[in-house]
Order: sequence, then structure tokens, then C-alpha cells
Amino acid sequence: MKANDLPLDSIPAAAKHKAGGFATRAIHWGYNPADHQGALVPPTYATSTFAFPDVAYGARCFAGTEPGYFYTRVANPTLALLEARLTSLEQGAGAVVFGSGMGAITATLWSMLEQGDEVLADMTLYGCTYAFMNHGLTRFGVTVRHVDMTDPAQVQAAMGPKTKVVYCETPANPNMRLVDIAAVAQIAHQGGAKLIVDNTYCTPYLQQPLLLGADVSVHSMTKYLGGHGDLTAGAAIFADAELAQHVRLVGLKDMTGAVMSAPDAQLVMRGLKTLALRMDRHCSSAQAVAELLQAHAATATVHFPGLKSFAQHDLAKRQMRQFGGMIAFELKGGMEAGIRFMDALQLVTRAVSLGDAESLAQHPASMTHSCYTPEERAAHGISEGLVRLSVGLEDIEDVLADITQALDIALAV
Repeated sequence: MKANDLPLDSIPAAAKHKAGGFATRAIHWGYNPADHQGALVPPTYATSTFAFPDVAYGARCFAGTEPGYFYTRVANPTLALLEARLTSLEQGAGAVVFGSGMGAITATLWSMLEQGDEVLADMTLYGCTYAFMNHGLTRFGVTVRHVDMTDPAQVQAAMGPKTKVVYCETPANPNMRLVDIAAVAQIAHQGGAKLIVDNTYCTPYLQQPLLLGADVSVHSMTKYLGGHGDLTAGAAIFADAELAQHVRLVGLKDMTGAVMSAPDAQLVMRGLKTLALRMDRHCSSAQAVAELLQAHAATATVHFPGLKSFAQHDLAKRQMRQFGGMIAFELKGGMEAGIRFMDALQLVTRAVSLGDAESLAQHPASMTHSCYTPEERAAHGISEGLVRLSVGLEDIEDVLADITQALDIALAV
């Protein structure tokens, strides 16, 4: 059995005709056309509210004793299907979808923390996650401490009696640092904390944190899961169904209201149908780009898990199915050379975000991680000259040609 396949004996009998490998479940899980007048594509329930047949039914829905729908901010059939599909792909016990990746992260953390609690976070985080933790949570009596989670011994030493959440990205945005999920999960659980892993870079196709011991896997579905740059969405998938329901009722319904629209959910489900194919292409193309960057005279450092020179290459092989479509690198001329490189690009688009069909390049220090001070960036491993590439789905020969001419220009000046 492949790591991304579900054992048939773990699936309810009524759902076994939707079982199988990752791509099969991404296309079929949780939906039977026969139950919807033969519609091959699930219907989109683009409604904010739902009618009750009588007052007693509505009362039961609000009390939670009736499994019906009453308001899309709480639940919607289209969103529920997406949540079931994500739960299957991550092999969890429940999921909640949101209007953005930050909606998923903030709602989950708000729901799991109280005044006086502590979050232990990795040194490198997406800029908005870092800002929420250090300039948001801390205003409400939650302590946030950062530790180098590439070394599990440092996580062990940093755990304290008030640590309730351990949080990391792997690979980390933007510098590609990896965290040993299984090792850190064991440490967190021994200390009575829960581990949240941002799995956006990998998607469930390349990495499944819950199977490695994590309690929550969060995603910006704006990226690879949607895959086409035409939506914003987020998700949190849980190893425990009760925690999933708690986050739905507290974080989504009452605290943030960061609800996802049904049409966007439908777009994500469309993206899931081709996720395996797209990720295979993203990964193979990124490997070729990383090897080109490493060999070019203009390049000082390349951070990509698929390179044997990458310090955590062995860990990547253990916990990732493939090495992903994201690359970080720095040119020998530092920031000035990086800017020249980016301005010389003709096919690769200068834009933030990632995981689109288009190849994208951005400069974290001036863009996605500009909310860090220069001193914070230095302390957290984000150099001023770092360039981040999201390698897309174009013909690889065209991508390599564009990157080569841009590197040549950056080197020549």
C-alpha cells in the first residue's frame, strides 16, 4: 500500500465505492451522482441561509441535535463535501474550511488558546502568520516564543508548563527549512501541547502531517489546492473530530466568521481533481530549475529539498513524497543582484502567492515578509537578498531559458 492510500478496512462500507488511491479520492470521495439526479459535478449551494420546515426543526439545528443546515457561516453542503474530501486526503478525523489561509490559522489558534497560554513557534514563518502571533495574540495575554525547530532538542528544551500549541511550517516560507514532524509531535504531546503544521507548500499529496503525529494541518488553499490563482481559501484538518467541531463553532462561527463561499469551494474541488498531476509537474520542473541555479556562476546558495547538497535532504526523503515546487536562492551579488535578476525575467511573473500554473518570483524582504523588521529577518533566517520561486506548469525548456538569461544579466552587471 502506498503512503497516500487508505486501507479499505478503515472506510465505512457505504463509502467503499469511493475508496482507492489519492487521485481517486480527490475526484470521487464523498459524492455519488445517483444521489443528485445524476449530476457528475456536485451542485453548488450558493445560499447564505436555509429554510426550515417548521420551528421545531430549526430549534434542533441550532441546538446541534439535528444534523441539518441553517446558515452557511456554520455549514453548507458544498463546503461540507470539500471538508470531507480534505479529511480523506489528509487522513484526518474532520476538517473546517475558511475564506483564506489566514482565516484558517487565526480561527484555529483563537479556538485553542486562552490568556496565559504559550505558543512555541518555529524561527521562520509566513509574514502574516508571524505578525498575527507577535502583534496580535500577544495583545491578549498569549506568549509567543520562537525556537529553531530544525533541531528537536531545542524544541524539547523550550517546552514549558504553559505551552499549549507548537506551530511550524515545513518546508518553511520562504527559506525552505524543514521540521521533523514526527519528532516534534512526540515532544509536543509529551509536554501536553498540540502540534499545528502549515502544509501549504506540500499539499496532502506530498506530505501528510497527521499521519506523522501532528494534531492539525493547515493550508492556504489559495495556493496549490486551488491551483489556478482565481480564489482565496483556507482549511484546517484535524486528527480529532471534537477539536474540529470546537474550531468550527468557536473559531469560525463566533470569533472570526472567516467563512468560505460555496462557489470558491467548488473551484477548490475542481483543483483537487488535477492536484496529483499538477504536483508531479511542479516537482519535476522545480528539480530542473534548482539544478540549473546550483550550477550557474551567479548563484551563491540554493535552498531546495531535492538537492543532495540541501542540509535536510535525508529528512525530506523520509517525510515528503516528492520535493515540491518551491525554491529559495540567493545570488552572489546579494539584494542588488536579486533585484536585477527579478527585473530581467520575461516569462516568470513577478508576483506574490504560489502554487499557480504560472511560474512566480518574489523578493520576501520587500514583499511577503516586509512586516518583519530587518533585525527580525536576520534573526529568523530570511536574508535581504533571498529570492523565492514558485515553479509553474509551463514547458520546462521555456522556464529554464528565461531563468538562465536573467541569471546571466544579474551576473554581468
